[in-house]
Amino acid sequence: MAKRLTLYILVGLALGLVLGLVLNVWLDDGTPAGATRATEVAGYFSIVTTLFLRLIKMIIAPLVFATLVSGIAQMGDTRALGRIGARSLAWFLSASLLSLTLGLIMVNLLQPGVGVGLALPAAGGTSGLETAAFNLKDFFTHIVPSSMVDAMAKNEILQIVVMSVFVGVAITAVGEKAAPLVRAIDALVHVMLQVTDYVMRVAPLAVFAAVAGTLTERGPDVIGQLAYFMGSFYLTLLVLWAALLGIGFLFLGPRIGALIRHVREPLLVAFSTASSEAAYPRMLEALDRFGVPPRIASFVLPLGYSFNLDGSMIYMTFASLFIAQAYGIDMSLGQMVTMLLVLMVTSKGIAGVPRASLVVIAATLPMFHLPEAGLLLILAIDHFLDMGRTATNVIGNAVASAVIAKWEGGFDPPEPVAVESARAPAGGGPARPVERFGDV
Repeated sequence: MAKRLTLYILVGLALGLVLGLVLNVWLDDGTPAGATRATEVAGYFSIVTTLFLRLIKMIIAPLVFATLVSGIAQMGDTRALGRIGARSLAWFLSASLLSLTLGLIMVNLLQPGVGVGLALPAAGGTSGLETAAFNLKDFFTHIVPSSMVDAMAKNEILQIVVMSVFVGVAITAVGEKAAPLVRAIDALVHVMLQVTDYVMRVAPLAVFAAVAGTLTERGPDVIGQLAYFMGSFYLTLLVLWAALLGIGFLFLGPRIGALIRHVREPLLVAFSTASSEAAYPRMLEALDRFGVPPRIASFVLPLGYSFNLDGSMIYMTFASLFIAQAYGIDMSLGQMVTMLLVLMVTSKGIAGVPRASLVVIAATLPMFHLPEAGLLLILAIDHFLDMGRTATNVIGNAVASAVIAKWEGGFDPPEPVAVESARAPAGGGPARPVERFGDV
């Protein structure tokens, strides 16, 4: 089933690409009326994409809560939780520094902004992005939920993680009295994974609609205008992938290849929909099949979605310096290093911020006397850049989860064969999640 689903997603991606380009040529004749027609038709496609993403959002909160609480309960040791948390944050900070530095190096080597032949916006213009709410004070106070129900209702991943840690640790402290609750939460994990199965059957159609709608509205011209910038950024992402997988190879050895094979489906979903949330449920299943213990994956993955966004990190330095180059503004090495350190700190507040990467860049540019309106140069192609950023975020979190599992004593046996019911591990304990897709 998984191999067929991956094939269907690829087919949907290709069909959406072709149909979107054909509709754009047919509808958009270069006049305002043509552009309006293309936008209207693209809006119909967005209905399918929006419904799919809402289905994903529907299962994210209970899935994160159930898997994380179940994982902590299986640990049975709060010291192990603290150790895994410390190792995760150390990895995330190191990966963020690597990503930001690599973005700085590559944008200076490739210089995509030098000689840009576009009409630049006025230096006093703005990007239209809301940056007032972006500050570290609000971020830190936002970490702790004011209400468990509110955090779940709003899909605040970081708040759900904090809430789940408290509940999981409390269950461990209570001990045997909480056993019925542990069984209920473990059953909820299985139910949510089954719901994920149903939702993901719509993924190929959603991918088709997302790509077709975007290209119907934007057309090929918007890509051609900034083709060198896009190509330079995707080359930079490939270099980052090589670095992350190379570091992963140092810890995992040849198993890094198996990890890529297991996560290719959620990776493709993330790239096609430009949504990390869409890939989250299948990423949990893929890591479980690979052998990452659920107690580790269910803790590291949601934490990584808040702190380990490697693709977003590399984009921040790359796009910021691209804007400086496009305006012909020379920045000294000291200024660039300072920008890197500023982004290193401010980027940790992007969890839950809409269009987070762009908001952080818009808030950082004025600090270095760069016109915020420079973002208007790349807003038109941001969706295509976001596809690569999102896929990179997913692969970064997959490597992080696998490496931390290695540090914590190794992997569970991989699951190459589909099973029809939950299997309880030898000696009792909670059953592993139901797997119905076999080896990917």
